[in-house]
Amino acid sequence: MNTTADMYELMMIINGEHADPHHVLGPHDATLKKKRVRSIRVFNPDAFSVRALDEADPSKAYGFELIHTSGFFEATIPAGGGFDKYALEFTGHGGERWIARDPYSFAPVLTELDLYLYANGTHYEIFDKLGAQPMTVDGADGVLFAVWAPNARRVSVVGEFNGWNGLRNPMRALRSSGVWELFIPGLKNYDKYKFEIRTPSGAVFLKADPFAHFAELRPNTASFVYDINKHAWNDSDWMKKRSKNDPLDGPMNIYEAHAGSWRRRENDGGRFYSWPELSSELIPYVKEMGYTHIELLPVMEHPFDGSWGYQVTGYYAPTSRHGSPDEFMSFVDDCHANGIGVILDWVPAHFPKDSHGLARFDGTPLYEHEDPRRGEQPDWGTFVFNYGRKEVMNFLIANALFWIEKYHIDGLRVDAVASMLYLDFGKRAGQWAPNQYGGRENREAEEFIKHMNSVIRGKHPNVMMIAEESTEWKGVTKKPEDNGLGFSLKWNMGWMNDFLSYMKLDSAFRKYRHNNLTFGMIYAYTENFVLVLSHDEVVHGKGSMANKMPGDIFQKLANLRAAYGFMMGHPGKKLLFMGGEFGQFEEWYEGKALNWFLLENYEHHRLTHRFVRDLNRLYLSEKACWADDFGGSGFEWINCDDADRSLISFYRAHEKTKKGRAGQPDKTSREYLVFVCNFTPVAHADYRVGLPCDCKLTEALNSDDTSYGGSGNVNPGTLKPERHLCDGKEYSVPIKLPPLSVVILKGRADF
Repeated sequence: MNTTADMYELMMIINGEHADPHHVLGPHDATLKKKRVRSIRVFNPDAFSVRALDEADPSKAYGFELIHTSGFFEATIPAGGGFDKYALEFTGHGGERWIARDPYSFAPVLTELDLYLYANGTHYEIFDKLGAQPMTVDGADGVLFAVWAPNARRVSVVGEFNGWNGLRNPMRALRSSGVWELFIPGLKNYDKYKFEIRTPSGAVFLKADPFAHFAELRPNTASFVYDINKHAWNDSDWMKKRSKNDPLDGPMNIYEAHAGSWRRRENDGGRFYSWPELSSELIPYVKEMGYTHIELLPVMEHPFDGSWGYQVTGYYAPTSRHGSPDEFMSFVDDCHANGIGVILDWVPAHFPKDSHGLARFDGTPLYEHEDPRRGEQPDWGTFVFNYGRKEVMNFLIANALFWIEKYHIDGLRVDAVASMLYLDFGKRAGQWAPNQYGGRENREAEEFIKHMNSVIRGKHPNVMMIAEESTEWKGVTKKPEDNGLGFSLKWNMGWMNDFLSYMKLDSAFRKYRHNNLTFGMIYAYTENFVLVLSHDEVVHGKGSMANKMPGDIFQKLANLRAAYGFMMGHPGKKLLFMGGEFGQFEEWYEGKALNWFLLENYEHHRLTHRFVRDLNRLYLSEKACWADDFGGSGFEWINCDDADRSLISFYRAHEKTKKGRAGQPDKTSREYLVFVCNFTPVAHADYRVGLPCDCKLTEALNSDDTSYGGSGNVNPGTLKPERHLCDGKEYSVPIKLPPLSVVILKGRADF
């Protein structure tokens, strides 16, 4: 056997156990029979013979000697004989031939700075480094593969290009960083791959790429090479506007949707809509209905449809259920072109135990905490991220930035924040361990959240970070420097629970729970709130929004319209889950489309749909509805104490100043929207409501209008105030107040 290789290392290559294959394979200066030579070593079990071709001089070629029958070859070239760049020509055992650059002839691509920043948790562009990165290295087009697996004994890239053989393309460990790297020339978009990992115990298994940009459709689990940097964005105007305007200062009425079940192609086997199809139908629909944002349940790759996307295996890949990453980018582009913002649900709280995912990634607890009391969520059967590990923190912060920067996402709704903040969340005694101070707070998760929100606020100050946080944790939307968590908005789960508990009651019993309508205003300005009627409230036996309401079908829909009107007037941004806008009676199920046939065949659903559209449009057009959602100057109760009749009234107001002409004073006016809600089926023909000032009023919207399916008790024309003390106000006006209704009056006072 005539070789310059160390036999021990040679056998480690053959047995798939070498952590630095570049030390053995590829070109090396060596001594053979006391002569300096250039040695090129190749290991390929699928090759019968190998030749090296000099790219600088194609006439030069060297044959390889078979050193070991398992497929280890070596060629020795005289020192100074060229071959600075070369290709390998392989002949297979069946006579087939192929040519490729040698992956082991390339120097490392990741830099010391990359590895240092990642190890310190501050490489916020790590998504441009790890994973599968198409690039050109030393004149060769190919893909750089890099993955963090610090406890692995060996990591290989496997795919169709090497017969899924883990011995063919082992990666090199980059010192103590725990990162493995290999550049493979000749690979391209849509090449499938995985990482084959040999664990500390010697077990060998396959893992999908944690940083993959695209993945196979379930139940298949391979990752795809995909270059996401080639999309030609057309939303520069939107992005410039976003950078200048705080979204919290504007209207925000969110349509929450599940891309997999908004509609289905029933005439095509019930398949999912593609992103282009959603662009052509969902976006015009949302725009027509008067919503400002689409919030999508998680679109990151996930194996189980029934998780709705909340158990993620591909954090950096939009799900292949609806098409390619570029098609999703085009969807976002089209939303922006139509003035619609895009919010994604995002899940940094936990991840599933699927064998191809993050779980026990290198054979040890890596992304999850090693202590099961800290690292598992028993009720969900998932692992919890180890927020105290810097590389894990980096993975998640970079992931949030990835969707913002690569996909131009306008906000992330962070799921299950309470489960992150409390060590005992969803756990019984013995299933959790207190923090170092003996408390139940997860201080590492708290620090992670503050760090993440600080980074995003610094880089993208007008991108929203929205917390689904169901407890009384203080300062969720305060800045980290003010001892807050740094979120932009918080879902108001308390308001949602109180309000729906009230609306589900028979109207005869509502008077006993009247405080459910008013209690939310006690804490309304403690955080920046979003009022939500979300997907979680229309599943698992809770009933659809319409079916929560008491009474027959007409009373149910009248209740629903009154509920939506009250919600729209209440301070806070707004969110409604799909199907609620037309009064779907069936609970949502992710496996089929919404009941669109209701709109096609039943007038009362069409009229409910029209009411929601007109209510949304009123919200958009009236600044009083949203200009001061987080302060007290834009809201006042008129009468919040009429529990016996289940009546409630309040107003929203907005002050504006029109600059006077030269020499003339500025003119100030105050615009009002008065909301009067009747939550019983008792009509009031002459209900007197107090007014904030002496101003004429017109009816802006009445849910009892026949055009919305009501009985037609409306207030036409101009309503003139009377100096008649009512509700503690000097002026008031009598109105027709229909049963189970909301009446919205509009007025203006000039000063």
